[in-house]
Amino acid sequence: MNEGNLLDKSMHALAGATALIGGAVLVAIVVMTCVSVTGRGLISLGLSPVEGDFELVEIGTAFAVFAFLPWCHLKRGHARVELFTARFSNRLNNWIDVASDVLFVVMAGLIAWRLWLGMLDKKSYFETTFILQIEIWQAYAACMIGAAVFTIVSIYQLGCSLKRAFS
Repeated sequence: MNEGNLLDKSMHALAGATALIGGAVLVAIVVMTCVSVTGRGLISLGLSPVEGDFELVEIGTAFAVFAFLPWCHLKRGHARVELFTARFSNRLNNWIDVASDVLFVVMAGLIAWRLWLGMLDKKSYFETTFILQIEIWQAYAACMIGAAVFTIVSIYQLGCSLKRAFS
């Protein structure tokens, strides 16, 4: 197996695993929300909603969004405007991809950096959620996983774009 195939497979495995974990978290949120809504609806029968359900939805959804970013970028799932680029040559389109991938690396790195600083700030103030008293920095740390993988995938995609542009 050559190095390119190993790197391709590694990036797909990393981004895919991150997205699957994000999907599992979303499924858990859906199940928890159904249980909570059912509990609210059947209070007269002695049931109750899940305590802190909205906090869990907020944290889980934030994590899932960051977990899906690497897969979306790896599969080039972001919106593209091809009104003009459809008429451009492959060579010019390859260089447009390079430029957009440079911006993605900058953006992904900036997001990861700011999440890191936000996490450190939340940790220093011991901020917690209102009901469950979950430390907010832990939610930031979970999102950092997706942001870090997004940055890695963005660098990989830039390398792929450069390779196409120079070939």
